[in-house]
Amino acid sequence: QAHVVESGGGLVQPGGSLRLSCAASGVSLDHYYIGWFRQAPGKEREWVSCFSGTDGSTYYADSVKGRFTISRDYAKNTMFLQMKSLKPEDTAVYYCAAEAAGFATCDLVPSDEYDYWGRGTQVTVSS
Repeated sequence: QAHVVESGGGLVQPGGSLRLSCAASGVSLDHYYIGWFRQAPGKEREWVSCFSGTDGSTYYADSVKGRFTISRDYAKNTMFLQMKSLKPEDTAVYYCAAEAAGFATCDLVPSDEYDYWGRGTQVTVSS
């Protein structure tokens, strides 16, 4: 059965960096969109970024633009979210999700349209 699994979260000081991974199984990244979301305590889930496997395009929320970068390891069928200049407000559980490229671009995909979700990885930014 297809699934995605996140890893790489942890505790980091403000200004630090982390790289999250999203390992996909049974999901060909060439034909799927991968979205990254986050949810902080007491807040709604927030879209962070996405990658289109069909054309390699990437999109970012304004809150992370210039600090977060999506990349892909083709051999490992894994996506990465490189996070730099982290702020306390980046603290959240981060999730990756896969959707079968049913929309024109990945930034148009509503969160409830994603087909597969990981269980999340905690990122805490604190001194």
